[in-house]
Amino acid sequence: MWEELGVNINPDDPVYVIGIVSRIVKLPVWTLRELDKQGVVHPRRINKKTRCYSLKDIKKLEYVRFLIEEKHVNISGIKVIFEIEHRE
Repeated sequence: MWEELGVNINPDDPVYVIGIVSRIVKLPVWTLRELDKQGVVHPRRINKKTRCYSLKDIKKLEYVRFLIEEKHVNISGIKVIFEIEHRE
């Protein structure tokens, strides 16, 4: 993404705010907040309010969007899928 500009961003660095992430992954902000609340993703907080996402978070959210839109999985199902994948 940023390589074309000659910028190296660590995939773990939380640099993307929720509004930008919403546009990138094409999920509404309220869905991103709910995914955070349910523990599906864990964006880092800046000033206790601002959620900041990393490139790894964005990749995970792209997978979440696929599960929601293509496979019709709800958030509870997504949590189960990630728990199973994490155990393997």
